[in-house]
Amino acid sequence: MLAKRIIPCLDVKDGRTVKGVNFVDLRDAGDPVELAYAYSEQGADELVFLDITATHEERKTTIDLVSAVARQVNIPFTIGGGINEIRDAEILLNAGADKISINSAAVRNPNLIDQMAAAFGAQFVVVAIDTRHIAGQNFVHLSGGRIQTELQTEKWVLEAQERGAGEILLTSMDHDGTKNGFDNILLKKINDSIRIPLIASGGAGAQQHFVDVFQETNVDAALAASVFHYGEILIPELKATLRHNGIIVR
Repeated sequence: MLAKRIIPCLDVKDGRTVKGVNFVDLRDAGDPVELAYAYSEQGADELVFLDITATHEERKTTIDLVSAVARQVNIPFTIGGGINEIRDAEILLNAGADKISINSAAVRNPNLIDQMAAAFGAQFVVVAIDTRHIAGQNFVHLSGGRIQTELQTEKWVLEAQERGAGEILLTSMDHDGTKNGFDNILLKKINDSIRIPLIASGGAGAQQHFVDVFQETNVDAALAASVFHYGEILIPELKATLRHNGIIVR
Protein backbone atom coordinates (compact mmCIF):
# COMPACT_ATOMS: atom_id res chain seq x y z
CA MET A 1 0.00 0.00 0.00
CA LEU A 2 1.26 3.46 -0.89
CA ALA A 3 1.89 5.84 1.98
CA LYS A 4 -0.82 8.45 2.48
CA ARG A 5 0.21 12.04 1.87
CA ILE A 6 -0.36 15.11 4.04
CA ILE A 7 -0.52 18.28 1.97
CA PRO A 8 -0.74 21.84 3.32
CA CYS A 9 -2.54 24.16 0.90
CA LEU A 10 -1.59 27.79 0.63
CA ASP A 11 -4.24 30.00 -0.95
CA VAL A 12 -2.41 33.07 -2.19
CA LYS A 13 -3.88 36.53 -2.79
CA ASP A 14 -1.76 39.59 -3.49
CA GLY A 15 1.38 37.70 -2.47
CA ARG A 16 0.04 36.65 0.94
CA THR A 17 -1.42 33.39 2.23
CA VAL A 18 -5.11 33.77 3.08
CA LYS A 19 -7.86 31.52 4.41
CA GLY A 20 -11.61 31.86 4.60
CA VAL A 21 -14.78 29.89 5.32
CA ASN A 22 -16.80 28.46 2.42
CA PHE A 23 -14.46 30.37 0.07
CA VAL A 24 -15.26 33.83 1.56
CA ASP A 25 -14.25 36.10 4.47
CA LEU A 26 -10.54 35.78 3.79
CA ARG A 27 -7.97 36.59 6.48
CA ASP A 28 -4.20 36.78 6.35
CA ALA A 29 -2.24 33.65 7.27
CA GLY A 30 1.35 34.68 6.56
CA ASP A 31 4.09 34.77 3.95
CA PRO A 32 3.71 31.82 1.55
CA VAL A 33 7.43 31.23 1.10
CA GLU A 34 8.10 31.22 4.84
CA LEU A 35 5.17 28.88 5.42
CA ALA A 36 6.37 26.58 2.63
CA TYR A 37 9.79 26.28 4.22
CA ALA A 38 8.26 25.60 7.66
CA TYR A 39 6.02 22.85 6.27
CA SER A 40 8.91 21.27 4.42
CA GLU A 41 10.87 21.16 7.69
CA GLN A 42 7.88 19.72 9.58
CA GLY A 43 7.57 16.76 7.25
CA ALA A 44 4.80 17.72 4.84
CA ASP A 45 4.80 15.38 1.85
CA GLU A 46 3.81 17.97 -0.73
CA LEU A 47 2.50 21.53 -0.98
CA VAL A 48 -0.23 23.10 -3.07
CA PHE A 49 -0.29 26.80 -3.93
CA LEU A 50 -3.48 28.22 -5.39
CA ASP A 51 -3.57 31.83 -6.59
CA ILE A 52 -7.25 32.04 -5.70
CA THR A 53 -8.08 35.25 -7.55
CA ALA A 54 -5.94 34.74 -10.65
CA THR A 55 -8.79 33.38 -12.77
CA HIS A 56 -11.36 35.81 -11.38
CA GLU A 57 -9.05 38.78 -11.99
CA GLU A 58 -7.82 37.41 -15.32
CA ARG A 59 -4.12 37.57 -14.53
CA LYS A 60 -1.33 35.07 -14.36
CA THR A 61 0.03 33.26 -11.33
CA THR A 62 3.15 35.01 -10.13
CA ILE A 63 6.33 33.42 -11.41
CA ASP A 64 8.35 35.02 -8.63
CA LEU A 65 6.47 33.03 -5.99
CA VAL A 66 7.18 29.73 -7.75
CA SER A 67 10.88 30.53 -8.11
CA ALA A 68 11.17 31.57 -4.47
CA VAL A 69 9.43 28.44 -3.21
CA ALA A 70 11.55 26.20 -5.44
CA ARG A 71 14.68 27.69 -3.84
CA GLN A 72 13.39 27.13 -0.30
CA VAL A 73 11.80 23.67 -0.27
CA ASN A 74 12.88 20.17 -1.24
CA ILE A 75 9.44 18.55 -1.44
CA PRO A 76 7.15 18.51 -4.49
CA PHE A 77 4.73 21.38 -4.93
CA THR A 78 1.80 22.10 -7.18
CA ILE A 79 0.83 25.53 -8.45
CA GLY A 80 -2.56 26.61 -9.73
CA GLY A 81 -4.48 29.73 -10.66
CA GLY A 82 -4.78 31.55 -13.96
CA ILE A 83 -3.36 28.67 -16.04
CA ASN A 84 -5.23 28.81 -19.33
CA GLU A 85 -2.85 27.43 -21.93
CA ILE A 86 0.18 25.20 -22.42
CA ARG A 87 2.57 28.16 -22.30
CA ASP A 88 1.34 29.16 -18.81
CA ALA A 89 2.05 25.68 -17.48
CA GLU A 90 5.41 25.48 -19.20
CA ILE A 91 6.57 28.72 -17.59
CA LEU A 92 5.55 27.54 -14.11
CA LEU A 93 7.18 24.12 -14.48
CA ASN A 94 10.36 25.77 -15.76
CA ALA A 95 10.29 28.11 -12.76
CA GLY A 96 10.43 25.11 -10.43
CA ALA A 97 6.88 23.81 -9.88
CA ASP A 98 6.56 20.02 -9.87
CA LYS A 99 2.92 19.91 -10.98
CA ILE A 100 0.33 22.32 -12.29
CA SER A 101 -3.30 22.50 -11.22
CA ILE A 102 -6.07 23.51 -13.59
CA ASN A 103 -9.66 24.14 -12.58
CA SER A 104 -11.88 26.69 -14.33
CA ALA A 105 -9.85 26.62 -17.54
CA ALA A 106 -10.26 22.84 -17.80
CA VAL A 107 -14.04 23.06 -17.51
CA ARG A 108 -14.23 25.81 -20.11
CA ASN A 109 -11.81 23.98 -22.42
CA PRO A 110 -11.66 20.26 -21.54
CA ASN A 111 -9.14 19.66 -24.35
CA LEU A 112 -6.63 21.54 -22.21
CA ILE A 113 -6.32 18.44 -20.02
CA ASP A 114 -5.49 16.29 -23.06
CA GLN A 115 -3.00 18.85 -24.32
CA MET A 116 -1.18 19.22 -21.01
CA ALA A 117 -1.04 15.47 -20.40
CA ALA A 118 0.41 15.00 -23.88
CA ALA A 119 2.90 17.85 -23.47
CA PHE A 120 4.16 17.16 -19.95
CA GLY A 121 2.87 13.74 -18.89
CA ALA A 122 -0.18 12.92 -16.78
CA GLN A 123 1.89 12.96 -13.58
CA PHE A 124 2.31 16.73 -13.95
CA VAL A 125 -1.40 17.49 -14.38
CA VAL A 126 -3.71 17.92 -11.39
CA VAL A 127 -7.35 18.73 -12.10
CA ALA A 128 -8.80 20.69 -9.19
CA ILE A 129 -12.55 20.60 -8.73
CA ASP A 130 -14.61 22.82 -6.44
CA THR A 131 -17.93 21.12 -5.74
CA ARG A 132 -21.11 22.06 -3.90
CA HIS A 133 -24.15 19.93 -3.01
CA ILE A 134 -27.33 21.48 -4.39
CA ALA A 135 -30.78 19.92 -4.45
CA GLY A 136 -29.48 16.41 -4.04
CA GLN A 137 -26.70 16.65 -6.62
CA ASN A 138 -23.05 17.74 -6.69
CA PHE A 139 -22.18 20.54 -9.10
CA VAL A 140 -18.82 21.90 -10.25
CA HIS A 141 -18.15 25.57 -9.47
CA LEU A 142 -15.69 27.90 -11.21
CA SER A 143 -13.65 31.03 -10.51
CA GLY A 144 -12.90 30.28 -6.87
CA GLY A 145 -16.42 29.00 -6.29
CA ARG A 146 -18.14 32.12 -7.62
CA ILE A 147 -19.86 30.51 -10.59
CA GLN A 148 -22.09 27.44 -10.49
CA THR A 149 -22.09 25.23 -13.59
CA GLU A 150 -24.58 22.59 -14.72
CA LEU A 151 -21.73 20.07 -14.76
CA GLN A 152 -22.20 17.21 -12.31
CA THR A 153 -19.11 16.60 -10.22
CA GLU A 154 -19.05 12.82 -10.57
CA LYS A 155 -19.25 12.99 -14.36
CA TRP A 156 -16.55 15.65 -14.58
CA VAL A 157 -14.16 13.62 -12.43
CA LEU A 158 -14.48 10.66 -14.78
CA GLU A 159 -14.04 12.82 -17.88
CA ALA A 160 -10.95 14.49 -16.42
CA GLN A 161 -9.46 11.07 -15.73
CA GLU A 162 -10.14 9.85 -19.26
CA ARG A 163 -8.61 13.00 -20.74
CA GLY A 164 -5.33 12.40 -18.94
CA ALA A 165 -5.46 13.98 -15.50
CA GLY A 166 -2.85 12.44 -13.21
CA GLU A 167 -4.62 13.41 -9.99
CA ILE A 168 -7.91 14.91 -8.84
CA LEU A 169 -7.97 17.55 -6.10
CA LEU A 170 -11.55 17.64 -4.86
CA THR A 171 -12.64 20.49 -2.60
CA SER A 172 -16.03 20.39 -0.93
CA MET A 173 -17.23 23.98 -0.76
CA ASP A 174 -19.84 22.96 1.79
CA HIS A 175 -17.14 21.71 4.16
CA ASP A 176 -14.37 24.21 3.32
CA GLY A 177 -13.16 26.13 6.36
CA THR A 178 -15.86 24.72 8.63
CA LYS A 179 -13.48 22.37 10.49
CA ASN A 180 -16.28 19.82 10.77
CA GLY A 181 -14.52 17.10 8.81
CA PHE A 182 -14.11 16.08 5.18
CA ASP A 183 -17.03 15.15 2.91
CA ASN A 184 -16.31 11.44 3.31
CA ILE A 185 -19.49 10.24 1.61
CA LEU A 186 -18.72 12.06 -1.63
CA LEU A 187 -15.01 11.29 -1.42
CA LYS A 188 -15.61 7.56 -1.05
CA LYS A 189 -18.09 7.55 -3.91
CA ILE A 190 -15.61 9.25 -6.22
CA ASN A 191 -12.52 7.38 -5.05
CA ASP A 192 -14.26 4.05 -5.64
CA SER A 193 -15.01 5.10 -9.23
CA ILE A 194 -11.55 6.22 -10.40
CA ARG A 195 -8.11 4.70 -10.83
CA ILE A 196 -5.99 7.84 -10.36
CA PRO A 197 -5.06 9.42 -7.01
CA LEU A 198 -7.67 11.53 -5.23
CA ILE A 199 -6.74 14.37 -2.87
CA ALA A 200 -9.38 15.24 -0.26
CA SER A 201 -9.85 18.92 0.53
CA GLY A 202 -12.25 20.94 2.63
CA GLY A 203 -13.26 20.57 6.26
CA ALA A 204 -10.24 19.44 8.28
CA GLY A 205 -10.46 20.67 11.85
CA ALA A 206 -8.92 17.93 14.00
CA GLN A 207 -6.46 15.08 13.71
CA GLN A 208 -9.35 12.61 13.87
CA HIS A 209 -10.73 14.05 10.63
CA PHE A 210 -7.58 12.88 8.83
CA VAL A 211 -7.89 9.44 10.42
CA ASP A 212 -11.54 9.28 9.33
CA VAL A 213 -10.95 10.35 5.74
CA PHE A 214 -8.22 7.78 5.17
CA GLN A 215 -10.05 4.96 6.92
CA GLU A 216 -13.48 5.67 5.44
CA THR A 217 -12.58 6.67 1.87
CA ASN A 218 -9.05 5.36 1.21
CA VAL A 219 -8.11 8.59 -0.60
CA ASP A 220 -4.44 8.98 -1.48
CA ALA A 221 -3.88 12.32 0.22
CA ALA A 222 -5.56 14.82 2.54
CA LEU A 223 -5.11 18.54 2.14
CA ALA A 224 -5.77 21.29 4.68
CA ALA A 225 -4.96 24.92 5.21
CA SER A 226 -6.00 26.88 8.29
CA VAL A 227 -5.37 24.10 10.83
CA PHE A 228 -1.77 24.05 9.65
CA HIS A 229 -1.34 27.79 9.09
CA TYR A 230 -2.48 28.72 12.60
CA GLY A 231 -0.66 25.86 14.34
CA GLU A 232 -3.82 24.03 15.42
CA ILE A 233 -2.41 20.78 14.01
CA LEU A 234 1.31 20.08 13.77
CA ILE A 235 2.31 17.73 10.98
CA PRO A 236 4.69 15.52 13.06
CA GLU A 237 1.95 14.97 15.65
CA LEU A 238 -0.63 14.30 12.94
CA LYS A 239 1.57 11.67 11.31
CA ALA A 240 2.14 10.01 14.69
CA THR A 241 -1.62 9.84 15.20
CA LEU A 242 -2.13 8.35 11.75
CA ARG A 243 0.54 5.70 12.38
CA HIS A 244 -1.09 4.88 15.73
CA ASN A 245 -4.30 4.24 13.81
CA GLY A 246 -2.62 1.88 11.36
CA ILE A 247 -2.38 4.36 8.49
CA ILE A 248 0.85 4.24 6.52
CA VAL A 249 2.52 7.64 6.15
CA ARG A 250 5.99 8.72 5.09
